Amino acid sequence: MAIRVFLTLLLFLSLSNIVSSIYEDQVGLMDWHQQYIGKVKHAVFHTQKTGRKRVLVSTEENVVASLDLRHGEIFWRHVLGTNDVVDGLDIALGKYVITLSSGGSILRAWNLPDGQMVWESSLQGSKESKSILNVPKNLKADKDDLILVFGKGCLHAISGIDGEVLWRKDFAGESIEVTDIIQSTEVIYVAGFVGSSNFNVYLLNAETGEFLKNNHLVLPFRTSGELLSIPGDKFVVLDSARSKIVTINIKNGDINYNQKQISDLIEDSSGQAVILPSRLPGLFALKINSWVLLIKVTNEGELVVVHKIDNTAAFSNALSISEDQHVFACVQYEDNKVHLSVKDVNDWNSDLLKENLVIDHQRGNIEKIFINNYVRTDRSHGFRALMVMEDHSLLLVQQGEIVWSREDGLASVVDVTTSELPVEKEGVSVAKVEQNLFEWLKGHVLKLKGTLMIASPEDKVAIQKLRLRSSEKSKMTRDHNGFRKLLIVLTRAGKVFALHTGDGHVVWSIMSHTLRKSEECEHPVGLNIYQWQVPHHHALDENPSILVIGRCGPSLTAPTVLSFLDAYTGKELNSLSLAHTVARVIPLPYTDSTEQRLHLIIDINKHAYLYPKTPEAIEILKREFSNIYWYSVEADNGVIRGHALKSNCIHEVVDEYCFVFRDLWSIVFPSESEKIIATVSRKSNEVVHTQAKVMTDHDVMYKYISKNILFVANAAPKASGEIGTATPEEAWLVIYIIDTVTGRILHRMIHHGCQGPVHAVFSENWVVYHYFNLRAHRNEMSVIEVYDQSRADNKDIWKFVLGKHNLTSPISSYYRPEVSAKSQSYFFTHSVKAIEVTSTAKGITSKHLLIGTIGDQVLAIDKRFLDPRRTLNPSQAEKEEGIIPLSDSLPIISQSYITHSLKIEGLRGIVTVPAKLESTSLVFAYGVDLFFTQIAPSKTYDSLTEDFSYALLLLTIVALVAALFVTWVLSERKDLQEKWR
Repeated sequence: MAIRVFLTLLLFLSLSNIVSSIYEDQVGLMDWHQQYIGKVKHAVFHTQKTGRKRVLVSTEENVVASLDLRHGEIFWRHVLGTNDVVDGLDIALGKYVITLSSGGSILRAWNLPDGQMVWESSLQGSKESKSILNVPKNLKADKDDLILVFGKGCLHAISGIDGEVLWRKDFAGESIEVTDIIQSTEVIYVAGFVGSSNFNVYLLNAETGEFLKNNHLVLPFRTSGELLSIPGDKFVVLDSARSKIVTINIKNGDINYNQKQISDLIEDSSGQAVILPSRLPGLFALKINSWVLLIKVTNEGELVVVHKIDNTAAFSNALSISEDQHVFACVQYEDNKVHLSVKDVNDWNSDLLKENLVIDHQRGNIEKIFINNYVRTDRSHGFRALMVMEDHSLLLVQQGEIVWSREDGLASVVDVTTSELPVEKEGVSVAKVEQNLFEWLKGHVLKLKGTLMIASPEDKVAIQKLRLRSSEKSKMTRDHNGFRKLLIVLTRAGKVFALHTGDGHVVWSIMSHTLRKSEECEHPVGLNIYQWQVPHHHALDENPSILVIGRCGPSLTAPTVLSFLDAYTGKELNSLSLAHTVARVIPLPYTDSTEQRLHLIIDINKHAYLYPKTPEAIEILKREFSNIYWYSVEADNGVIRGHALKSNCIHEVVDEYCFVFRDLWSIVFPSESEKIIATVSRKSNEVVHTQAKVMTDHDVMYKYISKNILFVANAAPKASGEIGTATPEEAWLVIYIIDTVTGRILHRMIHHGCQGPVHAVFSENWVVYHYFNLRAHRNEMSVIEVYDQSRADNKDIWKFVLGKHNLTSPISSYYRPEVSAKSQSYFFTHSVKAIEVTSTAKGITSKHLLIGTIGDQVLAIDKRFLDPRRTLNPSQAEKEEGIIPLSDSLPIISQSYITHSLKIEGLRGIVTVPAKLESTSLVFAYGVDLFFTQIAPSKTYDSLTEDFSYALLLLTIVALVAALFVTWVLSERKDLQEKWR
């Protein structure tokens, strides 16, 4: 009996390590989280002697943040809404960070040390206009100076202490486009143009906002509208032909102007002149060709060129280092080097600072620069520069060295793909860990403490560090379970990063030279990234490659470039500047002998181009010519069309790689009742384990798993906007499931009193979509499952025996199979930003829905909760099958948040990737932040956990063997004693 108890205790101890795992002990082992801010637009330094030295920034991702000047770490940050664009940033009273956003309609004050909001003012206006923030340079906390804000056609004077609007002046009826505000002690000047040649200045009383005077000046020519104010009372603007500079001077409200030909200032004036936005006292910068002219405006309005700089990248605003001394910084490129210089505005013969910098050329050019000064030990002035690079990264430079850098381009990921890592070759050691005997003993003592559950919090942290250090998750080779991969992401700047799934570190990054700013490509932007070549048969000899597609501008008509990159090294293998546009890219399910995937690129002129342009690719396409179909959605016109290839393009000569296509079918939705707001289709690489689904009564239903299915959500025209723009009687959603080969509508249903936005995911034979119910004032989620009724008769065993079934017949969209649909709707608590579904290698593991909530977290919900067969009182057989009793809402379990307590700020998308281990799916979520984790929807039924104690298992086996031997000896002795009786 004692032996049985001992064996049971040992078995329990060996299994307890599996069932008692805790999240706190595993943070950072299977997931990682990275925080970013995005491309910096505004920056203000705060380097007073008291307190931490920091820089306040606002970014294109609508982030307001405070960064540590020593290390670049985030002290605090706030991610504003998608439509809450930050227009201005400054510091008031020495303790508040002031931000203006939403087109000049929201003014906020944040506490400088911790980022807590102090006050918020909502500013009213009647029309769209330029947003201007004017904060007085006052560091006295006891003095309440006016903060002037122009936005929505109105000028507001606001108290810096509590945000109270002291007075408001409406300019909507004046027809003036206000471009600048000049604030003095008693008078406020509001300047702008009426039309393109009528310059107006309004004088207002600073205390009451009362109109004092209105002067205007009619110029004898049209202007370009790029008005720049020079600190004081002067303005400069170019004429519409950009051939002459106009200086406008304001004295006591009186206006006069001078003009001068640009050709009088520089000999070669053939290029387009641009006034740079840098604000310098008494100066302005004019860029023409590769030259930047620094031009001084005299009191009489005359223009004098004081300096001429070649190959200039960026200018900073003026920085005041004393009452009468102002400096600015400029960056030049020369002989592949970066030269940073700081000059005194009034002394051009000497440089206060001149340094040569070494900056990775993959970061691109320097787009913006902000400077700050400090006092050295010898009482001289030193300078630090904050640089915003072309790839959206952020650098702090001091004493000729990069103090820190931030890869904030990763805050604007637009597309993601994955790549397998190389196979580990025999005899090659990937990592060698060297440690002394003391460290080895210390590690084992800590692990023993953890096993005996007597470890202190400090010990737990040390144990976690040991696990991370000894883990093989960051090796640059494939693992047996397929957890180690490369996440290859494309950012809005056109830069490509390869992130290791182990810990998220950047393996390589590259910005293609074809996607950099140049005269041919002024506004490059990244579009999509695809797997180009995945060599399976030559995995040890060839590296996989990826295709990057970018465009030189936001318009569909802008030139497009292709870049082919090595997935392991990031080396650019080839690049192409296309002569045609790109409206859509269609990866075809065919590869050539080198395992390059065939792609069709559709342009806006209804031509399809085949890539790669090789004879073998043409032969493959000709064989499959009649099996290539695709669709296009014209959301604005309410039309969906199906297409197929027709013949080669005929220009001057026949282009064998160019094809025209024909329209096979079209669906035109009535514009007076429906508008397309969402479409989604199945993943092309999704694996379905089985087509059959066994019901509780041993009935079999067959899933309709065609990959040519499109989900379409239409809304009533009045309900296509934001929630609340329509009444329940005016709102409805119409749902369609369409076969994209024949154009057949397989299913249609209407949700009355509902509106978008609609977020959906399509997997196997079911689609789940999220929307808002106006009648119930709640969010809803619905599920539709589609089944193939043409195979429903395959239930007789004799048909299988005699071979009279149709299960082996191919599934084809050419036929018109009879389908049936089951649907169900549930209330859901959260608004949704994105929906994805887990994917596994064989499709055996049950599915979980991954929902990106409005709170920027990812929630995992078992697909069984969204089963249309749920009933109020399921039978015993249905319970055994796993059918959950019906409820009107979906449960939210706090443990189901795979992001735990973390937030993925600005969440935009979720990507799932199957691992080789069938139970596990890899999840990558991106927004302003990046997050990666592993999820096992059906638990890890095919593997042991990482913290499984093999030593305890071995001890258990040894104890069992010893117990068996002891019991055998005792049994033999007992038998011998009984025989002697």
